[in-house]
Amino acid sequence: MPPAEEFMSLTNTAARHAKPKDKPYKLSDSGGLYLEVLPAGGKYWRMKYRISGKENRLALGVYPAVTLMQARKARDAAKDQLAQGLNPSEEKKRAKLAASIKQAHCFEAIAQE
Repeated sequence: MPPAEEFMSLTNTAARHAKPKDKPYKLSDSGGLYLEVLPAGGKYWRMKYRISGKENRLALGVYPAVTLMQARKARDAAKDQLAQGLNPSEEKKRAKLAASIKQAHCFEAIAQE
């Protein structure tokens, strides 16, 4: 009997051909990564993880703008953060806030000139 982790991973073809159904459904990859297909036709990369015993979900992007390979890299980066004891969702919020502050300061400097 093969190990439990040796299962069929999601393929780019399967993601591309996923059709909407009456209810949202998931196409699983590995390591908590999955593609959520919504009834309206949207396809979203998500990662399910646990921190402090609580289950969380991390949004990784919209398919096809974010490819399967990019989603896997984002999943691996999030897993690295988890290994360091960091919450990937909180780190994503911090990065977004830092980028908006940097953008505001750049705009302020240009406006003052």
